[in-house]
Amino acid sequence: MKGPMLTLGNGVGMPAFGLGVFQSGPVETVEAVRTALANGYRLIDTATRYMNEAQVGQGIRESGVPRDDLVVQTKLWISDYGYDRALRSFDRSMEELGLETLDLYFLHWPVPKRFERTLESWNAAVRLLEEGRVRAIGVCNASPDDIRRLTEASGITPAVNQVELHPYLAQPELRKANREMGVVTQAWSPIGGIKRYLGEAAATGDPLRDPVVVSLAERYGKTPAQIVLRWHIELGNSVIPKSVRAGRIHENGDIFDFSLTRDEVAAIDALDRGERGGPDPAEVTPETFGSGD
Repeated sequence: MKGPMLTLGNGVGMPAFGLGVFQSGPVETVEAVRTALANGYRLIDTATRYMNEAQVGQGIRESGVPRDDLVVQTKLWISDYGYDRALRSFDRSMEELGLETLDLYFLHWPVPKRFERTLESWNAAVRLLEEGRVRAIGVCNASPDDIRRLTEASGITPAVNQVELHPYLAQPELRKANREMGVVTQAWSPIGGIKRYLGEAAATGDPLRDPVVVSLAERYGKTPAQIVLRWHIELGNSVIPKSVRAGRIHENGDIFDFSLTRDEVAAIDALDRGERGGPDPAEVTPETFGSGD
């Protein structure tokens, strides 16, 4: 297995390092999952919105890795929010994945302006947890207030909060709040933000070209991406870099033969610009993604 294990608030273990499949095409996804598992990855992250849950399941089955050795997580999309709709969407996801039990089930966005729908969906996830159909439940893109509201209303604290997090959006206050509530922080777009995928890195700045990161890469004989991923591990984050290239999947996982010093971690922390690539979660509604109903 690649990297350390993290213990969630309910005692469930989760690898700190895994594979994300955001924007991975069907054929690419199967091969990426197989390659990652062959390289020691044991955490796979997908979502209903990614439309590749079936391919993730296929890759898992073809890998030959025992199911009990894996942590698989997927997410409820906001167009399926609501108690009954959430339960139906979960059933579809499980059918696509070909699994009987899911390790982690997330709400994809908090939709704070329609929080009653978010709460209905969270209550559905709580039911799935109580029935043993999922081992842990979490949220994505949630603020500390979102998490407190869900916890106060349901009595169940999200185990994980998956958020956009990279050197130019380090989110120290959010990470601190997560720790204080016993919530694991998981980073999406961990290497440089979603705008790298959109081809806008030159305009917005690219952490992988930052002199601090480049200098550390030269010092350790690693790539800038490996330095940033190691920074996440030093912070105690869970991290799920996406790639469909075999060489890059191997490279991303090759970060456990060195450590960054406290001063080096602090130097990367200091790069924080508060620069978000994805939407502001406080403003997200179903219409943000053309998912209005």
